[in-house]
Amino acid sequence: MRFGEYLRSSMIKEYYPYYIAYDELKKALKTDFVDEPTSNNVKPARKEWTEDDETHFVSLLESQLEKVFLFQKRKSEEIVDRIQESELEVNDVVSRLESTADARRSSSARPSRPPPTDSDFLLLEQTLSDIIADVHDLAKFTQLNYTGFQKIIKKHDKETEWYLKPVFAARLNAKPFFKDNYDAFVIKLSKLYDLVRTKGNPVKGDAAAGGTQQNFVRQTTKYWVHRDNITELKLVILKHLPVLVFNASKEFEEKDTAISSIYYDNTDTWELYQGRLKKTEGAEAIRLRWYGGMESDQIFVERKTHREDWTGEKSVKARFALKEKHVNAYLDGRMTVEHIFDKMRKEGKKSSAEIDDLEQLAREIQYRVITRRLVPVTRTFYHRTAFQLPGDARVRISLDTELTMIREDNMDGRRRAGKNWRRMDIGVDFPFSQLPPEDIDRFPYAVLEVKLQTQAGQEPPQWIRDLTASHLVEAVPKFSKFIHGTATMFPTRINLLPFWFPQMDVDIRKPVTRQYGIHRPLASTSISANDEDSDDDESPVTEEGDTLNGNGHQNGLFETNGNELDIEERIAAQPLPGDEDYPLYDSDDESVYSDELEEARRIGGAYYAQQLAKHYLCRTGHAVAQGLMAIIPRPRPTSLPPPEQRGIAVLGNRRTLQRFHAPPGKRIFVPVRVEPKVYFAAERTFLSWLEFSIILGGIAATLLNFGTDNVTLGSSWAFTILAAGALVYSLFLYIWRVDKIRKRRDVKRVYYERWGPTVVSIGLVVIILVNFGLRARMGGFIASPGSQTPGGERHGGEL
Repeated sequence: MRFGEYLRSSMIKEYYPYYIAYDELKKALKTDFVDEPTSNNVKPARKEWTEDDETHFVSLLESQLEKVFLFQKRKSEEIVDRIQESELEVNDVVSRLESTADARRSSSARPSRPPPTDSDFLLLEQTLSDIIADVHDLAKFTQLNYTGFQKIIKKHDKETEWYLKPVFAARLNAKPFFKDNYDAFVIKLSKLYDLVRTKGNPVKGDAAAGGTQQNFVRQTTKYWVHRDNITELKLVILKHLPVLVFNASKEFEEKDTAISSIYYDNTDTWELYQGRLKKTEGAEAIRLRWYGGMESDQIFVERKTHREDWTGEKSVKARFALKEKHVNAYLDGRMTVEHIFDKMRKEGKKSSAEIDDLEQLAREIQYRVITRRLVPVTRTFYHRTAFQLPGDARVRISLDTELTMIREDNMDGRRRAGKNWRRMDIGVDFPFSQLPPEDIDRFPYAVLEVKLQTQAGQEPPQWIRDLTASHLVEAVPKFSKFIHGTATMFPTRINLLPFWFPQMDVDIRKPVTRQYGIHRPLASTSISANDEDSDDDESPVTEEGDTLNGNGHQNGLFETNGNELDIEERIAAQPLPGDEDYPLYDSDDESVYSDELEEARRIGGAYYAQQLAKHYLCRTGHAVAQGLMAIIPRPRPTSLPPPEQRGIAVLGNRRTLQRFHAPPGKRIFVPVRVEPKVYFAAERTFLSWLEFSIILGGIAATLLNFGTDNVTLGSSWAFTILAAGALVYSLFLYIWRVDKIRKRRDVKRVYYERWGPTVVSIGLVVIILVNFGLRARMGGFIASPGSQTPGGERHGGEL
């Protein structure tokens, strides 16, 4: 869909006169024809773009910018006024409710004002819902117009070759209608809506409460959210959960939601990165985190430890607070752990046992930093909006926007952090324009994290299920900011990439398949205003059924059973219909053979020659097998007509399946769940093959020892060869499987073997049938009357 068509289909009726006149601006870019069109020359050449044409276009563009800017400003002020009026009404209703309660407690005969009714709260809820819809519509209006200006400027520069983009960028900054921050609206509306929803009795308590309860199964899911859907997602969530504000008495400032983290690793081995990516037992991540701006004096030293489910333990995140001025001395070992907690012991705010645990944690982190030579490598920055009932940790939702990864190392000769624990040339000034492109990666999506603490077997709220199954989010199991940032910032040093890397080039937006979210009477569409497709070319939009993770994969998302798997592992374990292979990666070829060949090439020598010969031998065998399959007569599939289209055909009759290949020298790591029972299962399989081989060998030995003719001798040799082949095959298969399991390679033959049992079964059938046929031909089954036995004796007429 072209942007002009998308703009017309997405316009809000009430805002119609104030949108950018995109078609008029496009028309202004067309100069007059040199000659009149004729039947022989339908599209004659146009006149060259002149200064008068440029002046006219710029004047028209300025008028459109002024129109959009004034309307956005007026509408924003109108929303602020409506929020203030609603706040007064809500406070009035709540005060009436409190005065009624005070009158009841004091046994007063009659309250000074009548108590509020349910209809009063219902009316306030409808008013706030209308304001929420206005905020949603204004955000969409702003986004759509900003995209329109960007596209028309791009079209102007391309067609006229008069470059207007740098000049007009200054005009946009002078009238920044697109820079309005809606977070303040969200926080204020969240507070008011929570008061109305709870009828003046919002939940109160410590936001950190509930985290120590042990009888809950914690489920964490992570999602990507496209920028088009961020504001709508926030408005949807605030209708169910309030925004968690840690300091309600302080006016909202954007820097209060900023979170920065410095991740440490060994730049020679990258052991922390490798461990967190592979999810090995006991893998650690060490980071230093602070909240707010660079002036924050409290730094949290954190350690995240991954525990496999088979250990019976849960993954742990532990941390302690440290003054910023002491961080360098602590990491260098110049400050003892006891000195850090001396003041805490004197204050007596924590028990002696708690302080001892913190000291042990600080001592272990300090030891690991020094002995493993850990240095700062990656910084992550984002603004976090958290939704949670205070004192109730059963449902917690956090949305991280403006996620940015920044280099902190000194490896290439640049002194970024120097000898300090973090670089000081940046703060919380997103988008960090002062940094060179090689030092920064601005993540294109927001990250939504849903944390549930529900009792085993208990269903989560229905609205959570609806949210995670909607078009607003895209599930990305096990996504890690540290892993993504490190792999992105160090492309020449990191060879093992996370599995979601190929999805960065896939449009995660999905069509609206059902009525969900904040609605206005406008036509819904799945195409975003931020599409980079040209206006002259139609670009296909991914249909829901063809997306890598469409809405359909969310069915049964939170269903639990006796095996308490991680919720994200249950997502990853669900098969995709119609394809037995994982659609992103060819693990047999890409993740094993080509990767091992590349590793061997880096090693060189005889090992590389051996692996190269093995590689070409496998390719030759595969080509021969494919050729034989092509010439052998066998049933062929019948070509079917294209499927009947019903409704809107987004992709037409085309169905595509895209496979991603890692760059040379790198490998996409596919998460593989490996437990001790996997090794035991491989061993039991090998023992089953061994038992089968022993049985066949016993049959062969019996025939060999007690048989007297050539048929028996041939059968014994056939069974012997089959038993020996099965034994050797199972031995090599067992060794190969254990090696792949140890390396956590996602290879189908580790869990499924189609050729071995097939060959053995066919061999058994052939041997038995041949033996039966030869014996029947020799008449060895039934002695006929008067026949001679092998010993020369003759039988009578009876058997």
